[in-house]
Amino acid sequence: MSLNIRNFSIIAHIDHGKSTLADRLLEFCHLIKGEHQNQILDAMDLERERGITIKAKAVRLNYTAENGTDYQLNIIDTPGHVDFTYEVSRSLAACEGCLLIVDASQGVEAQTLSHFELARQHNLKIIPIINKIDLKLADVPKTQHQIERILKISEKPILISAKQNIGTKDVVDAIIQRIPPPSGDAKKPLKALVFDSHYDPFRGVIVYIRIFDGEISLNSRVLFCSTQEKYVVEEVGFFQLKMQRTGKLTPGEVGYVILGIKDIHKIKIGDTLTDVENPTLAAHIGYKEVKPFVFCGLYPVNPGDYGNLTKAIGKLHLEDSSFFYQPETSTALGFGYRCGFLGLLHMDIVKERLQREFDLNLIITVPNVRYKIEYSRKDKEGIIEVENPSKFPQRQFIKKIFEPYIMATVVSPAQYLGNIMSLCENKRANFLDMTYITEDKVKLIYEMPLAEVIIDFYDALKSVSSGYASFDYEIYDYKESEVVKLDILVNNETIDAFSFVVHKDKAVTYGRKLVEKLRGLIPRQLFEIPIQAAVFGKVIARDNIRSLRKDVIAKCYGGDITRKRKLLEKQKEGKRKMKQLGNVSIPQEAFIALLKLE
Repeated sequence: MSLNIRNFSIIAHIDHGKSTLADRLLEFCHLIKGEHQNQILDAMDLERERGITIKAKAVRLNYTAENGTDYQLNIIDTPGHVDFTYEVSRSLAACEGCLLIVDASQGVEAQTLSHFELARQHNLKIIPIINKIDLKLADVPKTQHQIERILKISEKPILISAKQNIGTKDVVDAIIQRIPPPSGDAKKPLKALVFDSHYDPFRGVIVYIRIFDGEISLNSRVLFCSTQEKYVVEEVGFFQLKMQRTGKLTPGEVGYVILGIKDIHKIKIGDTLTDVENPTLAAHIGYKEVKPFVFCGLYPVNPGDYGNLTKAIGKLHLEDSSFFYQPETSTALGFGYRCGFLGLLHMDIVKERLQREFDLNLIITVPNVRYKIEYSRKDKEGIIEVENPSKFPQRQFIKKIFEPYIMATVVSPAQYLGNIMSLCENKRANFLDMTYITEDKVKLIYEMPLAEVIIDFYDALKSVSSGYASFDYEIYDYKESEVVKLDILVNNETIDAFSFVVHKDKAVTYGRKLVEKLRGLIPRQLFEIPIQAAVFGKVIARDNIRSLRKDVIAKCYGGDITRKRKLLEKQKEGKRKMKQLGNVSIPQEAFIALLKLE
């Protein structure tokens, strides 16, 4: 049967038509019929609204060729955004080939290059496809030339329009003819790759597997190679939009197993599942450990919702184990959680899901990255990793600070080259390479601090390039940097949620901008409120919010001036006491202002 199996994924830059082509393939193989919602594999509302794939999906298609041969086609759909590259890598490891889609009106983009490199590293058969050939702006010869020149693919691309259902049969024929069937031996010990999982509240963890050798069936006793934990298979099956039970899975097949596991964190993605009595000697090469790169604080607007936030973040973590969280306390915001994400979009998606699915109103603090700090004290010295600016050691103990750098790839029309280079230079980027892909399209390679990218770089890039530039990055290395911790003091109290790390050359500018913005956002009180920006305790910017004034001498129509002076002195003393005891209410808009300093 394995000779008639084809395992493949669909990769492309974001919004180049992956999910739409998947719809056409599902229709062509009669898995869905008649009218149906578009992007049927994108189950989440957020995926539909934003036009992106967030979570990888697997689906089995049964197809009978014109010569009567039956084929089993396993699609593993992948996300396109740079934040979810780890999902793409996991999907590719379970396949023998992939469909590489390029938009005929956009050409080869930054994430096209990134995903192509991933597929090549996995030694997959790559089938080039040019989509959206029906658009007025489509330039098929130019796009084909880019595929040949940039990706070094000499094979003629398949021309399709997924939206108009043009070329779907050509794609299916290419999958069968060009992608090699999986190799594997049913008589060998079981070797199954765990490439994903999700949590079901009634059945526990659903483990997604690809069988390389051996077979897995109901009531089999299996173990995970990395943890050596043993389980009994309670259910085995495959995905066809819904889970379909089957007796067993054989070499080359993609499916799922239910093992009665109630904690998703016991599953390590990339692990190998094997038989207890006859284990495999060589586990499949797993994935790199997923590490968060962007950190922020999540706090409920209403402190009474902290219990609900705790339950919500725990439930969401069961579905998405790639984000990290731990409790933390802020003097300004109360109880909340410090969370780590794979990128800014990932952070935004998690926050949106918490607010929508669990009806929470949240405050999010300024995103930051993880720094490595070399410190020296009388009692000890060493290197620590800090992702929360409020946890920075005191200045006298810090010897060096290292921040994460990325290798950034920008693909843009040449006419925007000057604007993009100016933007990157302003973001402390080091220029490494520039290549003209075509006469009017250029690829730029930069080495750039991750901290400069996570807040507003992507929006600024789209702005200076009229939306035509595309961006992709990978974590590169840690480098020593002259960064400082910038604190904001309101009414002489440090607001830890406002603390963030900035390069020393930008500290004064950022401090003044933030102080000025906060002065307009924090409501006036009956006492004067000083707002200060300080770098390691030294004030670099200050402004005051004037107090509300009550005219206490309005009823004095005459008499001695000393009476008026007594009233004014009494008011002054009252304001002084109020300033010592009064609490300043900081609105949510003040935290949003931190995200828009440019």
